[in-house]
Amino acid sequence: MTALPATASRTGARVERLPLARYTTLGVGGEAEVWFVSNGAQLAEAVEAPYRILGGGSNLVVADEGVPERVIRLTGPLAEADLTPDPALSSGETVVTGWVGGGVPLPGLIRKLQKLGLSNLEGTVGIPAQVGGAVWMNAGTRYGEMFDGLHTLEIVTPGGTRQVTPDDLAWGYRQSGIPRGHIVSRVRLRLRRSAPEEVLAKMDFADQARKGQPKMKTPGCAFKNPGGVSAGKLIDEAGLKGARVGGAMIAPEHANFIVNLGGASSADVHALLALIRERVGAPLELEYELWPEQG
Repeated sequence: MTALPATASRTGARVERLPLARYTTLGVGGEAEVWFVSNGAQLAEAVEAPYRILGGGSNLVVADEGVPERVIRLTGPLAEADLTPDPALSSGETVVTGWVGGGVPLPGLIRKLQKLGLSNLEGTVGIPAQVGGAVWMNAGTRYGEMFDGLHTLEIVTPGGTRQVTPDDLAWGYRQSGIPRGHIVSRVRLRLRRSAPEEVLAKMDFADQARKGQPKMKTPGCAFKNPGGVSAGKLIDEAGLKGARVGGAMIAPEHANFIVNLGGASSADVHALLALIRERVGAPLELEYELWPEQG
């Protein structure tokens, strides 16, 4: 299907029908109506009809036929960060920032925090996400997660906008307690003053653990670690490293990653996920988000 020319909504949001593959780290996914929103009024209009929110496109597998809902992307001021300490909320070594938009790329944010000597989020180094999506799933590594550095979250739904704190949410390993369909539009960060070189050393240490991960197109880890056991180890022991369906492959470097060798389809990825579940004895919970959801 040929993409239609961009139009503008009544509040000025840019609306365009586009292939979602270009917005995902896996590089698969069919078309949808994409809304590029840059302020609260545009976001309020965008959620008037069934919608999905698309951040950095990691941790996501989109169906080859796309999705029928409009897909929202945060841009403009909703993709900007005010890292100035708020004097009313900051004290001593604790710094609470101004608002950071949900559309801010996480890797660039982590680099800026390091240069400012602000600690608490360096454990998320290398995660290819936007802030809103990273908060929604409490993205992280063994060295830290998003909720280590949150003070206030602004959440948008068709019912309106509200502000909450981490204490208001039942967050935990790879989940925030924020219901599906709720959009993290902005956050304030709670950070700790440190020397830039100390923050960099922590980032380098955390990044070393990622050196064995594949460099090809991938959504990230496919499955959560069950009961503290490495999902990658279980998949490796099942002899599945390097298994391939079409253009998708279980990465030889790390068995909990599926990569796009070029020309992979969503169907190829789903076939590999099914193969893993069939061959691994322990029950595995998917870490990827599937569009649309599977029954």
